[in-house]
Formats: sequence, C-alpha cells, structure tokens
Amino acid sequence: MGFTATVGGRSVDCAEDQPVLDAFLRAGIWMPNSCNQGTCGTCKLRVVSGEVDHRSSPADTLTDDERAAGLALACQARLRSDAVVESTGAVGGRATHPLRDLTATVLEVADIARDTRRVRLGLPEPLAFDPGQYIELTVPGTDLRRQYSLANTADEDKVLELHVRLVSGGAATEGWLFDGLAVGDRIEVTGPLGDFVLPAAEEDDGGPMVLIGGGTGLAPLLGLVRTALARHPQREVLLYHGVRGAEDLYDLDLLAELAEVHPGFTFVPVLSHEPAPDGTGYRTGLPTDLFVDDVASARGWSGWLCGPPAMVEAGVKAFKRRRLAPRMIHREKFTPADALG
Repeated sequence: MGFTATVGGRSVDCAEDQPVLDAFLRAGIWMPNSCNQGTCGTCKLRVVSGEVDHRSSPADTLTDDERAAGLALACQARLRSDAVVESTGAVGGRATHPLRDLTATVLEVADIARDTRRVRLGLPEPLAFDPGQYIELTVPGTDLRRQYSLANTADEDKVLELHVRLVSGGAATEGWLFDGLAVGDRIEVTGPLGDFVLPAAEEDDGGPMVLIGGGTGLAPLLGLVRTALARHPQREVLLYHGVRGAEDLYDLDLLAELAEVHPGFTFVPVLSHEPAPDGTGYRTGLPTDLFVDDVASARGWSGWLCGPPAMVEAGVKAFKRRRLAPRMIHREKFTPADALG
C-alpha cells in the first residue's frame, strides 16, 4: 500500500516506507538534496495537505515549530496519506538523472595514501550522473548504507571511482572496505545523489574557480575540475588539498598533468599537522588560511568546499572575506555516518 505525493503539479507514487525525496528522484523530478541523512536541511519542504511521518528527522534540523508549521525533511518523511507538498527550493528547475539501484562488481581495490583506498566499481550499464554527485553502498549482510563521492566525469559512467578513508570503528570501512573487500565482489549501489554540481554547460561562463578539499574530499573536486577545464581549457582554477601529512596526499601525477596541460590550473597541497619533506615544496597550515593569503579578491569567482564540517565552515568564512558571493559558494560536508548517532 502506498500514497501519492504531488509537487508543482507533478505526482509520484510513494511506497509505504519510501522517503518522499527518494520517490521524486526515482521519478526524475529534481528536488534540492545534499546529505540525505537528515542533517543538512537542504531537502526541507512544506506539507500543504496530507500527513507525513517524520521518522528520525533530527530536532536540530527540523524543529518542533517547523513541524507545527507543516515543514518536513523530504529525505526522512514517509507519507501517511496522499499529500501535496511545496519545496523550499526550486523543483524541476534543472535537468536531473533518475535515482537508480544497480549491482556493481569490484574491479580494483588499491591503497593510494595513508589509510586511504581507491575502489573502482564496474556497472552492468551506464549510470548517468553529474560530476560532484555521490552514490550509496549497502554494507553486505546489513541494511546500512554509506555514501561516497564519485571522482568521475560524466563520460566515465560505467566504471565508478571512490576514494575511501578508514574510519576507526566504521561499519563500512574498518568492518568491510578495509577488511575483506576483494576484486570480483558484488556491491549494491544506489545513485546518483547530491547537489554539489557545476552549472549546466550552457550556463557555465568559464569564470575563475577555487576549490578546497580536505582528505578524500578531493574526490568530487577531481570530477569538477576536469569537467570545468574540459569546457574552458584556459580558465583559472585554484585547487587546495588539505591533509595531515605528506603520506596522505595522492593523485599527484594526475594533478601535475592537469597543471601541465592547463596553464590556468594551480594545485596547492597543504600539510596541517606534519612538516613538509625536504624538496617537496608543500605548504603547511590550513588551506582556508592559505587561500586568504594567496588571493586578494575572489569577486566573480565560484567557490567549492568538500571535507570535514569544520573545514567547510572555515572555507565559507574565508571565501566571504575575499568577497566571493554567497550564492557562488558550494559545499559538501563529509560526516562519518557512524558519528551521526
């Protein structure tokens, strides 16, 4: 048994235990979405008519007053009747790729840095997505799902690349991806998800970009950078990768090649906790602080942040200090699922 949800005159069927957001995305109706865990509030909508079950919507994301006013988190809410809803963001205003479930085959598992692995997954058929989006993996033998950003460009749609950092006690990393995952294994994949994407090609004016990634927050930035440079090979792109020490850096050859081919691209590796090895030229400190030192004004730039929440928040402040317009600041916070409670 299920119910019907209607937004902007378009209706979709929702199964009894299906999140409203999931139903819309699978029907190819785009709605704002980011964390899909109830922590960011991006998918907040208003229930105009009908009833919903808020499930595990966190009180600090959806307050009692908001619930009383008819607001709900689309990624958490389940219908309890037919409903009409309004998104607090634009709906259907951009092209989207329908959310899908696929069974992938592990093609590669490789250690690429300290406590960091590259996992490549082969798909039985292409998965359409925008660079910067992410997928969910189902942990075998459980109903747990974990989210990993894609390092791919849109044309790399049959072999997906993930960068995974070991999380102490993590059900997906310590208990699976770093303990037993092998080439040939089959994995249940759901995607694409997320709003951390470039403007459509026809709307991309080739303006300057600054991107700051912390740890494996580099993954989606690689897809964004390569796509941005393919569209406008001469554009100015400044990419910072912040890590604890030199052993945490990876894909240096790829980034050096991009810098050689594209004169406007600059890559800045930054070590926050360990000194730079002699002769490397790596910088030390926090990438957000170094950006402020390096750029006198970022007016007219777009800014992209991906990594731990503290780094992302520091990046937003740094960007605003350098006059980067708030609407041009894009962010993706990496919060370990095991830390969400």
